[in-house]
Formats: sequence, C-alpha cells, structure tokens
Amino acid sequence: MATPRDPWNIRPARKRAAVPAALKTEVEAKARVLIEAVLKPRHVLPPPTDGPFNYITNIGAKWYRNYFYFFSTYACPSPTALAPSFESMFARMEPLGNGTFALYAMRYTGKEWVGVLDALSVDECLDAIRDDPWFVP
Repeated sequence: MATPRDPWNIRPARKRAAVPAALKTEVEAKARVLIEAVLKPRHVLPPPTDGPFNYITNIGAKWYRNYFYFFSTYACPSPTALAPSFESMFARMEPLGNGTFALYAMRYTGKEWVGVLDALSVDECLDAIRDDPWFVP
C-alpha cells in the first residue's frame, strides 16, 4: 500500500503508474453511481429566472491520459456570452499504484490543481468528493 505523502508535498508523481483496465472500469462505474445518485440531484438545479447567470446543466467524469476527472457543464444564457456552454473540472484522481489514488481539487482561480488527499482507495476518493467542501462543482 502506498504511504501518504506530506500534505505540503502532494504533487503529481514523476513516474505515473499504468492504470489496469479493470481498475479503470471499476472507477468509472462507481463514479457514475456517485454522479447520478448524489452530485446531480444536489447541484444540477432548474435554470434561474432572475438574470442571465451561468448555471450547471450536467456533471460527468472521464479519463484523460492517466488522470480521472470530474467536471461540470455550465450553460451561459447571456446574449453576450462567448459560448453557449463550457466545462469546468473540479476534482482529479491520480493513480499512485496498488489501487490507490491522490485526490486533487481545482483552485478557485481555475488554473492549477491543489493536492488535498493522498493514498486513498477508490471508495475513499469518492466519499471525499461527495462530502468534502473542496470538491463542490
């Protein structure tokens, strides 16, 4: 089992662990359940009627390279919007090997990831995404 790193030293690993297909499938299935049962009912609300403000229309998850990302899709109803919608990532799981992951949250600037938790199992990561205020879409 991977040992947790110091909180101030949670950075992407230099050597990325290859992710087995079985682990990818397990992570995708459990994430889909979390998204449909908890995140969408909690955060995807009807469009606001009080102005042209962005609002969440969907929440999803996907693998990109060796990371597993959670993202929210926002609609932009303003007539001056540059695009009708955009995606914003709010959580990232980095495989460390032996079925453990480091968990990152997107900083409020939207430009860099902050290492929050380390050496967690899949279930522990998904519990943190569900309950921890770092991971609000």
